[in-house]
Amino acid sequence: MDFFNSQETLTTIQWTLRAIISFIFLLLTVKLMGQRAISQLRLLDFIMALIIGNILAHPLSDEQLGLEGSMITTGVLVLLYIISVFTSLKWGKLRSFFEPLPFPLIENGQIVYKSLARARISIDFLLSELRKEKIDDLQKVSLALWEPDGTISLFLHPQYEAVTPADMHLATNAFPFPKTIIREGKIDFKELNRDGKDEVWLKNRIKVTYNAEVNDILLATIDNNDNLKVFFYN
Repeated sequence: MDFFNSQETLTTIQWTLRAIISFIFLLLTVKLMGQRAISQLRLLDFIMALIIGNILAHPLSDEQLGLEGSMITTGVLVLLYIISVFTSLKWGKLRSFFEPLPFPLIENGQIVYKSLARARISIDFLLSELRKEKIDDLQKVSLALWEPDGTISLFLHPQYEAVTPADMHLATNAFPFPKTIIREGKIDFKELNRDGKDEVWLKNRIKVTYNAEVNDILLATIDNNDNLKVFFYN
């Protein structure tokens, strides 16, 4: 465990061990922080990412720095992060500090110029986001909100919204959500049994419909109506 502590020099194997341990430790740290930190990089998450990255980077490039101190510091920071997240869920004032309320960038087809400065974005960036949503006219937008995670939520005026079956008072069927039952030639028995099916039923269905074996299939899904879709290896 000499590589764990500060050294005058480190061998190639010791550098490699440091990298492996740091990688595993970082994976466990992010896992402990939760999926929120991965999917939505907000103020608190951004600060944590910067600090943890900086703390763990130094022992991986400087042999005179030990890993132990960095891992302890990171552990304390993760604990503070978790406490802050759960405290913000209970205390509204702290939550509003970490995750401020969204504010309008566009109202009734008009740009709120002061909000652009507050969000620190340009008109060109705003127009680019509109183009990504296939909005060709600014005046079609009823409301555009700048969200705490740096994204823009867009709402069109009702007359520009796509017509839905509900608008036409049409009856619709339930959404037939497809579930993966074969992935890369392997059956997902948990998903298959959840629908009351078994391996024999599946193999017979594949044989009759596609004249194929399970090993030939890259992906197979089944929906609530027992519609089986199969994708083979190219």
